[in-house]
Amino acid sequence: MDMLITGANRGIGLALATHAARGGAGVLGTYRGPRAPGVSGIEWQGLEVTEPASHRALAERLAGRPLGLVVCNAGIYRDEDDQLETGFPAALWAETLAVNVTGVFLTIQSLLPNIRAAGGKIAIIASQMGSDTKAPGGSYIYRASKAAALNIGRNLATDLRAEGIAVGIYHPGWVRTEMGGAGADISEEEAATGLLARFAHLSPATTGCFECWDGRPHPF
Repeated sequence: MDMLITGANRGIGLALATHAARGGAGVLGTYRGPRAPGVSGIEWQGLEVTEPASHRALAERLAGRPLGLVVCNAGIYRDEDDQLETGFPAALWAETLAVNVTGVFLTIQSLLPNIRAAGGKIAIIASQMGSDTKAPGGSYIYRASKAAALNIGRNLATDLRAEGIAVGIYHPGWVRTEMGGAGADISEEEAATGLLARFAHLSPATTGCFECWDGRPHPF
């Protein structure tokens, strides 16, 4: 059964897509921009996650195609260095929430017929930074967006439970990507391997879970 991963053109998304494809899965990866990435083994689909028209176009292209797993991975983090007194402008709030929150919901909403056709699963890449138990200050916009993504996942799990569609929310770890930086704890490969194992384990019995890449449950 095919899986679709948003934001698969770089970072964790690309690592997930390439590892899954090497394992024999049919992988659709979404990207933004004028041209598909030059990575073989992945079926590339253009998608601007903030644009409803782009979601409608993707849904039309994939009409009738079952998707066993949809991974909402696309995200941005641009307020890491902002200061409370002078940073966090309104435009950055709007941009980040559009990608990290609205983009997640629109992806699932538009592809729900494909997920239903497969009796599939939904995985949302959130972050421990969205947990109520992690509040060291700073990064207000990113933290708020990931808290919202976590909330979306929990409520989807409730709404889709009767259909047998499982929804999992995941902290990918602090990963050495462009977003995570060179000093992060784990490699893209470690994160991808761990997350794919978590996706495989996701079931109606575990729906609504919030887990780390290595399988540890994370407090909400």
